[in-house]
Amino acid sequence: MKGRRNQYEIYWEILTFCKMPKSFTSIIHNCNLNSKIAQDYIEFLLHKSYLMKKEEHDKTTYQKTEKAQEFLVLFSRLYHELFEKNPY
Repeated sequence: MKGRRNQYEIYWEILTFCKMPKSFTSIIHNCNLNSKIAQDYIEFLLHKSYLMKKEEHDKTTYQKTEKAQEFLVLFSRLYHELFEKNPY
């Protein structure tokens, strides 16, 4: 049974999910977050340039950037070393 996710796991989950453009609502549902918490995480990832915001035809989506790939690789490696398995 899994315990609570830490913030790095949530960052990893959002970035992994956003390989292709995703709406805010789909991020909330897929990553099991409430809107306030999701907004905080997304704002942080935007600030770090790990996510980009796209606005087209009155629709806003978020997508992982190339810069985020380094975080994903490092986090996955660390997680694997600590727990001898891949995240999720």
